[in-house]
Amino acid sequence: MPTRATLLLCLLLAFGFSVKGQTPSFWLTDPKSGILFQKQPAQNDVSGIPTAQINLYPDSTFQSMDGFGFTLSQGSASHLLAMSDSARKSVLQELFGSGERDIRISYLRLAVAASDLNAFPFSYNDLKDPKGSDPSLSQFSLSYDTLDVLPILKQILAINPKVILMASPWSPPTWMKDNRDTRGGSLLPEFEASYAQYLVKYIQEMGKRGFTIDALTIQNEPLHPGNNPSLLMLPEQQARFIGQHLGPAFRQAGIQTKIVIYDHNADRPDYPITVLSDPKANPYIDGSAFHLYGGQIEALSEVHRAFPDKHLYFTEQWVGSPGNLEGDIAWHVKNLIIGAPRNWAKTVLEWNLSSNPDLTPHTDRGGCDRCLGAVTIDGDAVTRNPAYYVIAHASKLVDPGSRRIGSSESSLLPNVSFLRPDGKKVLIVHNDTTKEILFAIKENSNSFPAVRRDGYS
Repeated sequence: MPTRATLLLCLLLAFGFSVKGQTPSFWLTDPKSGILFQKQPAQNDVSGIPTAQINLYPDSTFQSMDGFGFTLSQGSASHLLAMSDSARKSVLQELFGSGERDIRISYLRLAVAASDLNAFPFSYNDLKDPKGSDPSLSQFSLSYDTLDVLPILKQILAINPKVILMASPWSPPTWMKDNRDTRGGSLLPEFEASYAQYLVKYIQEMGKRGFTIDALTIQNEPLHPGNNPSLLMLPEQQARFIGQHLGPAFRQAGIQTKIVIYDHNADRPDYPITVLSDPKANPYIDGSAFHLYGGQIEALSEVHRAFPDKHLYFTEQWVGSPGNLEGDIAWHVKNLIIGAPRNWAKTVLEWNLSSNPDLTPHTDRGGCDRCLGAVTIDGDAVTRNPAYYVIAHASKLVDPGSRRIGSSESSLLPNVSFLRPDGKKVLIVHNDTTKEILFAIKENSNSFPAVRRDGYS
């Protein structure tokens, strides 16, 4: 199929391009010029000699993509739920729908019980007796999630039932921990079997309500016990928990949910490598998840080289309020939208889906008080923030099941390309300079020029 007829170009910042005859479709974001993810009219006459070239290698194929999206926190859900029915329907359609003006978010991460963007910490098996325990989980309940997260999730899946769900716990019930606190502490070995059953129950109870959990990370940020809620879980502990308890419990219950490890920063690739090196844990593990509050995105490839049969996921990155549209978009696109898939990630997820002007709720003793959502909701008013535009460039065009294909690396023009299930190709390009660049895109014998129209700094 000729390139000229099948290429969808997602050009970030201020690019435009045209070819003689047929022209690809392309979308543009240039915050400096006030262009925010807008489909561009065709330009049929581009003059000048290209000074750079991006080569596409469609025969070089890599990982398939599961999707792009955000975390649906309790705070995010509560802001959406407080909107009028018509306003909420409109914004959810824009976020998850497949219309011309919709951005087609395809992946959501959920908290197993409370995250730090809840009004207060809780688990699904809290006890009135502060010294009590409930190893049989007789008091298990989805609890507060039934009030906001699950109703909003139901509305989202009514718009797009194919949205993939990942879940991540921030803390076990306090009676399972050595400090009996929602913040910090470690899982007591004598309750590892009960905690495995707790996670089994969560997946089963969600399934009864029509929510399929595709993947479960074992612990959000296991090396950050200062959050609230949180848990310190060292790699040796995580390996033991999976190999001796969670993996066998999933197998016995017939649960197909993928087990994903680590879920923390790229500065510690040794953590997932240690867990994956455990012979009992390894067979149960689908892959590893990463954030980028520390380290370099290239560390994901280090884990891939060590265990090429295991998958990689990028699961969280915040935008701090008030946000810097030019700087945030440039950094997030270069490192996450382009960098993470180039280093084998199957997902790219930003942090919270929505926030309010006060950046509430959040927990005490460590909850995030500056986490800016993809959208800010103030009554029925909606403001689109940097993370919205970052994800939109990928979620709009890169369908789940798309496969990353080869493209030439460039320090001036970081890029990533995909082959969609429908046979169309997507190329995402970021101009990492302050200059206008005229560049060519070439696949085999087909080539065409692309021009950046305005400068960017």
